[in-house]
Amino acid sequence: MSLSNATGRFQFSPLAPRTGGLARWIAVIAAIFAGMGSVQAGDHWLRDYEDAMAAAEQSGRPVLTIFTGSDWCPHCVTLEKKVLETDQFLAWAANRVVLLMIDLPQQGISQEERNARSRVCIKYGVRTFPNTVLIAPDGSRIMGQSGYHGQAPEAWLAAFDKHVPAPVLAEKPSQDSEDGKILSSLDKAVETARDSRRPMLLLVSRPSDSEAKTRVATLIQDPEFDSLARNNFVVAQVPPRDEAAATPSGVTEDLLGGTELAPEGVEVIVTEDGETPIHTESGSQSATRIVSGLRRFLANRQASRELDARR
Repeated sequence: MSLSNATGRFQFSPLAPRTGGLARWIAVIAAIFAGMGSVQAGDHWLRDYEDAMAAAEQSGRPVLTIFTGSDWCPHCVTLEKKVLETDQFLAWAANRVVLLMIDLPQQGISQEERNARSRVCIKYGVRTFPNTVLIAPDGSRIMGQSGYHGQAPEAWLAAFDKHVPAPVLAEKPSQDSEDGKILSSLDKAVETARDSRRPMLLLVSRPSDSEAKTRVATLIQDPEFDSLARNNFVVAQVPPRDEAAATPSGVTEDLLGGTELAPEGVEVIVTEDGETPIHTESGSQSATRIVSGLRRFLANRQASRELDARR
């Protein structure tokens, strides 16, 4: 291990054997930080990688992962106190990310746990502490940031803000605005999506099916679905092509995956062009499951874009 106050990063090899020199460094750091307390994450944080990925899979949210050394890394302690413990950080994280802390202290954990946490470090290429990695629900790396240079919470969060889905907001956009209302024409949805550079979220059902109407209405009225959909998509409620009368606004079988819409069926389809589906959810599922699927789509889409940008 080598220490560098100038960079705000501490070099650490998770699987390296402990040496006498390392023990002396630990003693020095412990003396410097006596009375400050070790890094203690609150109940907002998970400590197990598999648990965090399961939560991401269920919620569709990316995992904000802090790699830290709570009893030997002074910059990690500073990051905790100046950013991670603040109300501003916790408000930002709520309903947007799963929080995971991978702590590799020199003492206090079993060798088995040390090995498990070290494998996560190796998986994401982490060799300096503190280190922050944003992980998509499918386990891919979206982006990362190493070190801590004393930034205020808002400055530190700015690096991550654009890489996570928009938060679920309590207030709805105005029903009178073009962005706030649910459209009834596929053509209008395509035009609006092109102008706003958002994907389309199509709620496809037959107007003649009363049960389908009820399902769509229930989904639209769900607060979490409503906020997520309106903040991330152009939303349209449209019929299949055979019930679109003389207008070209109905959804084709190609957009329905090559099959005819079942009686009383509802399909939730994400598309970029109005012709090709890129994500689908069955409207027979609960609103919670549909929202989770859409969150996974948004997080994985962002991860894919980040990967393409680095190539």
